[in-house]
Amino acid sequence: MCRQHREVNTLTAMRIVGFFFLLLLTGGNASSLELQDYDGNASSSELQEIGMPLDNFPTIEKPEDILIFERMRNRQMDIDESCSSQAVVNYLNLTQDSHKYTLSRPVKRHNHLTWIFVEMKIFAILDVRETDQTFISYIWVYLRWDNEHIWWDPDEFCGLDHILVPTKLLWMPDLTIEEMTEKDKASPSPYLNIRNYGWVEFRNDQVVLSTCKMHVYKFPFDIQSCNLSVKSIMHSDKEILLFYQENSTLISEWSREVMHTQYEWLFISMSVTNKTVNHFGFNQTTIIYTITMKRRSVLYIANFLLPVLFFLFLDLASFLIADSGGEKLGFKITVLLAVTVMQLILNEILPCSSNKVPLIAIYCIGIFALMLLSLLETILVMYLIEKDSTAQHNETNGDQSLTEKCGDKQGKSNFQCSFRDMTKFIHCASVYDAATDEAPPVTKEGSTNKLMDVSFDMEKISDELEKIEKTMNLLNSNGSKEEKSGYWTRMVKVINRVFLICYIIAVTVFLGTMFSLWRTAED
Repeated sequence: MCRQHREVNTLTAMRIVGFFFLLLLTGGNASSLELQDYDGNASSSELQEIGMPLDNFPTIEKPEDILIFERMRNRQMDIDESCSSQAVVNYLNLTQDSHKYTLSRPVKRHNHLTWIFVEMKIFAILDVRETDQTFISYIWVYLRWDNEHIWWDPDEFCGLDHILVPTKLLWMPDLTIEEMTEKDKASPSPYLNIRNYGWVEFRNDQVVLSTCKMHVYKFPFDIQSCNLSVKSIMHSDKEILLFYQENSTLISEWSREVMHTQYEWLFISMSVTNKTVNHFGFNQTTIIYTITMKRRSVLYIANFLLPVLFFLFLDLASFLIADSGGEKLGFKITVLLAVTVMQLILNEILPCSSNKVPLIAIYCIGIFALMLLSLLETILVMYLIEKDSTAQHNETNGDQSLTEKCGDKQGKSNFQCSFRDMTKFIHCASVYDAATDEAPPVTKEGSTNKLMDVSFDMEKISDELEKIEKTMNLLNSNGSKEEKSGYWTRMVKVINRVFLICYIIAVTVFLGTMFSLWRTAED
């Protein structure tokens, strides 16, 4: 091996001297023909002599690359193998078949505790599902524990104080997240970082799908707190003891700095506590990370709360519509159905396992109830108007028939009186004609015709007067009927006025109470 090294160094020196000599002769311009000894084909025999495989030898096109490659190669050949990570691995005898490192906890005595430092940072809040009460987050976990079998002097290995080894070579704690319901599909980190004094570090990122009990009483102004509890699966607190960074403010600041995605939820804080649990007949230390977050409620206000409130205002505006027709009733039913559709949408969002009825459900039910009362009041008013209208119609028919009979009799009597008067007038005119026989016959005949025309005109006037008299009688009868039978119509006006005042007061009180509860109530 040393001989091969010397040969390579000699060849390298000769090549460098030849290269500079050519540069001096040509004035710094060396053609590709003059450098043909530096390509892969020209030096293949030399490479075969020193035992270097040709397949792994890179193709070099420029003379500058040749010099850099030669320097790097010489530097690699001059490195002592005791400065590599493999030397440390060989020194520790870290092999896959070494049961000392993989079989059990890394302690020299069984009663020694294994201290494990746990640190967690949340990088993203991916989703919070209220219906199935799950919390999806993207976290980074840092674990550090002491391995009593690992130690080396960095001075013996060129100052190398840490190495990376595959996770399968060392024992790892069986820690899990208690609330996790589905394992991450991505593979965990494949390496461990080993310190010369025995510390073993493991870093891993994962997407955690965990359960979280939702408190939706103040939805959509709710604040949720979800826990991620880290504990050992098999070991008790006499074997493994977990400890953590106790400064919750610092943890929150770290998470807030690295938080990339929050979507619907706004990260507030992250706190950490510990407790000892006894689930399987032995005590275990559990570290609980609590993530507190607040829902972004702007879209829910714009897409749900305000539309329902607008429907209520439309119902209030419907009091301006006349009660006589059916348009008011149809309008109120349409608005009521719209609120029902909004309630169906709300039912798909909220979980069924909530201990309290959410305030938003009370909000929708209250508005629905107010609009229902308004609809019932409209039905009552329309019933009273219809009742009054029916009574008026019956009385109008009776009065009209009576008026027609009386009008006929009166018309006949008037006509008979007028006819008698006209007869008397004609008779007097004939006597007057007989008394004046001296007058010319033409004059007599003309006067008689004039009298007959007058009588016909009087008859027409009499007929017109009879019609006018009937119309006046009918109007008088309707006016007297309104004064006599308009009781329900007047009551409807009073009912509408009183109900509208009470309705506005009820809406104001209800909305004020709801908004104050949303602001001050606790989950």
